Amino acid sequence: MVRVSNLENSLGFYCGLMGMEEVRRYDSESGRFTLVFLAAPQDVSRATSEKTPILELTYNWDHENYDGGRNFGHLAFEVEDIYQFCHDLHDAGVTINRPPRDGYMAFIKSPDGISIELLQAGDKLAPQEPWASMANSGSW
Repeated sequence: MVRVSNLENSLGFYCGLMGMEEVRRYDSESGRFTLVFLAAPQDVSRATSEKTPILELTYNWDHENYDGGRNFGHLAFEVEDIYQFCHDLHDAGVTINRPPRDGYMAFIKSPDGISIELLQAGDKLAPQEPWASMANSGSW
């Protein structure tokens, strides 16, 4: 579960940029919150048939500040081509905090400051520019 401060921005990030899909949503008038359950495209049928959330976004309707997004650990996503994935994120304005210099691992942050590890599916890729010589940016 990840608490988010702006549901639309977060859905744009997790669904639009990270490729996840919304599988169900629950709005609680009395509790003043919305839960949105997301899954990777290949997990959607399992998530809907078993009602097993892969990632739960919690949006509290009354404004709260969530800082220190790293304090719970981090999320990890396996991607087919880490270089292309990071390139697409970078083109969309996402800072690559730890570039995939090794062809295997990178870190970014969500709009709410949640640290996200990106891992190359299968074997690591050969080092590639501009990633191989790119410095870290910020924290992850």
